[in-house]
Amino acid sequence: MSRGICPRVNSVGCFWILSLLTFVVKVIDVGAYSCHEVRTVFQLHQIGPLNRVPETPVTDADLLLCKHQGPSCCTRKMEESYQFAVKRQTLHNIQSQSYKLKHFISTHEVAFQDMFQYLLSFSQGHLSSLLEASYPSLSHQVLPHVNQLFSSLSHYLRGGNVSVEGEVHHFFNNIFPLVYARLINPGIEGRIMMGSEMGDCLRMIRQDVKPFGTQTDVMAQELAEALGAGRQLGLALEEGLEVVNVTEHARLSKECIKALVKMLYCSHCSGLTLIKPCSGYCLNVMRGCLACVSELDQPWRRYTSLLEQLTHAMAGHHSLELAMLRVREHVSEALLYAQLHGPLITATVDKVCGLSTGEPTHMHPTSPEIKTSTMTLSSPFPSTAPSQPSPKEWLGQLAHLRNSFPLKPSKNNKHSLRTLSRDFLMNLQGFKSFFAGLPEDLCHEENAVDESTCWSSDGVVESYTARVVGNGLHVQRHNPEVKVRSVECTIAEAKERLEDFNMDTEEMFPKLGEIEAWEELGSGEREEGSTTDCDDEDGCQASGGGEEKYTHDSSAGRPLGKHPEGHSPQENPSKPPSVKVIGGSPNASWTQCCSLALLFAGLCLQWILY
Repeated sequence: MSRGICPRVNSVGCFWILSLLTFVVKVIDVGAYSCHEVRTVFQLHQIGPLNRVPETPVTDADLLLCKHQGPSCCTRKMEESYQFAVKRQTLHNIQSQSYKLKHFISTHEVAFQDMFQYLLSFSQGHLSSLLEASYPSLSHQVLPHVNQLFSSLSHYLRGGNVSVEGEVHHFFNNIFPLVYARLINPGIEGRIMMGSEMGDCLRMIRQDVKPFGTQTDVMAQELAEALGAGRQLGLALEEGLEVVNVTEHARLSKECIKALVKMLYCSHCSGLTLIKPCSGYCLNVMRGCLACVSELDQPWRRYTSLLEQLTHAMAGHHSLELAMLRVREHVSEALLYAQLHGPLITATVDKVCGLSTGEPTHMHPTSPEIKTSTMTLSSPFPSTAPSQPSPKEWLGQLAHLRNSFPLKPSKNNKHSLRTLSRDFLMNLQGFKSFFAGLPEDLCHEENAVDESTCWSSDGVVESYTARVVGNGLHVQRHNPEVKVRSVECTIAEAKERLEDFNMDTEEMFPKLGEIEAWEELGSGEREEGSTTDCDDEDGCQASGGGEEKYTHDSSAGRPLGKHPEGHSPQENPSKPPSVKVIGGSPNASWTQCCSLALLFAGLCLQWILY
């Protein structure tokens, strides 16, 4: 009985076991050839409609780009979607890399312009304070011409078609009638009005008569040189932005798009969604796609070198800041020169314009209209009658008007032209080879690898063995991955424009390459624990809570000093910051101390003798 039942049970068990094994094999087989991961990536990257991806691999796919033996998870429709996707993705990656450069250029362009306007505003206030404090009878009518001068200089620094030397001479032409009527020959100002024939004659002959000496020419030349470098730097930054904008919209050829699909998505057709392209393979593809863009490398390197040289010419040794400071000094010395040579100027004007006052002219110069706040010490000796001061004494009285310009801010204030220029030069180093390094940057975005297993045009390989070509059009004929059929570049116009700008800059500033770097690039911060509070080049900063002190190099005629704390760029140059004029020169203070010491010594000697 048992023998008859066992064979029947064994037969039924064998049947179920066989069915179970068949089911398991089918499930494993379906799982091995599923396109689930491909569908997931296709959807996450928003490559196209999900219904274009098959559920399981197909064997009769009519593929053009991703051909391989065996079943495939790709179709012709998917290849079309991949082409649109790689174009969008690559252009997005290019724009991401360009954004860093554009942000660097645009932020520094704005920062430099703000700093220029601040320096102009400070210099304008500096000059206005001189006129209001020392020439009150003249300041009311001269200040509008001061505002016009600095407004023109501001327009010039922003790229306007303005002649700095012409504006400076125009300024002195306009104030000459006022100086002649108020300072040289007081009392005839009623005869010399703006728009009158006499006033027009004085303005016309100013450059021939030279009533202000050589200060007008020196001031015009100094401003033209210093402001010219700053203006060209601003124009150069604008030009750089235009070049980068063109690069962002570079056209990708059909051959490039096909190569990108093979590199980025053909591996998905075999179900390999995680494998990365070989680095050498990626470089060949990207350098072939960006062959035209790489042609910008040489002119761009020359362009960045010019940016460095323009920055050195503008900010090196405080060139622009000193030029702004010396506007006040030049005007002060020009007005003093006119007063010292008043009789000679009057005689010349009488011959040309017939503006004789009807009064006998004296050969000694007229006394300058100067207001000082120096103290007068009582002397033990009898006072003598006042005598006519000599020109050297007048110059001594004017010494207090040449206070140093605040060239450098305090340690806590980082907003200065020097620190801004240092920051600009340091960050510029990373963008010198931007166009040559763009393919490498894009391959980094795609996570290309040099590991033992990577994806190439031949499929999965241990290493990429094909030749890796360099940058530029001339070497792409050896590129094994991308065929660069045409030498016509969509950015050829941008390249030519950049080359022309470089050439024009070199012609405008022929000695630009001879300018040495003003310091080693660095953060500019002093090391902690340093006891040095000033340097030879930048001047000294006062310590403690007292009034800030400045040094002046009288031999060179170039003042050295520091910015007072709390200054920020002025948005409206027509409203300059108030500048306090401090009277009394250091020499006068030293003389006072010596006089007191001699007086005290004399009293002691008299007490001992008696």
